[in-house]
Amino acid sequence: MVNRQTAKAAEHARPRQTMGMAGEDLALDYLQARGLSLIERNFRLRRGEIDLIMQDQTEVVFVEVRVRRAGIHGGGLESITRGKRQRLVAAAAGWLQRRGQEPATRFDVIAIDPNGTIQWQRDAFRADD
Repeated sequence: MVNRQTAKAAEHARPRQTMGMAGEDLALDYLQARGLSLIERNFRLRRGEIDLIMQDQTEVVFVEVRVRRAGIHGGGLESITRGKRQRLVAAAAGWLQRRGQEPATRFDVIAIDPNGTIQWQRDAFRADD
């Protein structure tokens, strides 16, 4: 399911961005089919961005979506560097601070390979890793 805003943005996006948006759509549908609900999409701060922020029962889940065109440089899960994790954690801290909340949280990764196969790694890393 693609909303109008996503479709309009895709018209003006470069191929890599379009692939990323399509991957986020797939990941969102995948997670919603498994009972998670969307809180926010593409949350951005100067220090980082979070693709999807979801609710999984009592946990807030920060989701990084990785779409790989080819497995040459490793899969999506392996492509998340220490620096990328730090930016995700910083963005999550900013999101939580803006809401004045301290719910249970976790960081998940959705990796989508060139064949469209989805891997969901729950609790892929911790804020203190």
